[in-house]
Order: sequence, then C-alpha cells, then structure tokens
Amino acid sequence: MRRFVADQPDIAPSDFQLSSPLKQHHGGKHFADDDDVRHEILLWMRHQLKEFYAAGIGALIKRWDKCINTGGDYVEK
Repeated sequence: MRRFVADQPDIAPSDFQLSSPLKQHHGGKHFADDDDVRHEILLWMRHQLKEFYAAGIGALIKRWDKCINTGGDYVEK
C-alpha cells in the first residue's frame, strides 16, 4: 500500500512538484499502488475550475518574465 506523502526523502525533488491544493486534498491518504495515485490525481485535476489553471498560467508568465529580466538567473544574487 502506498501513502501519498508530499515530502518523501527517497524521492528526488525533480520527480514531481505538488501544488499546495493537491497536497491538502491528497496528503496522508493511502493508495494500493501508483495507478491508484495517478487516478486520484487525474480526478482531482478534472474537478478544478478554469480559474485554477488560469492562475497557474499567470504565475508561469510572471516567473518567465522574472527570469528574462534577471538574464536567465533563476536565483537572484
């Protein structure tokens, strides 16, 4: 049985990044296998309002703009 934990130390940070709403909804739940996890996440994604995705895209635009304005540096120095 798999447990949905956002901060598992044995998973590299590059494997996935969970949004706060997704963490809140699925955090601590138990799943039989990876397919069950995928299924639940897809269901959650399908039930989000279009404003949820619009806000995410808006945040990407701001991050892209910040990256361009800092000459490609992802971390401000």
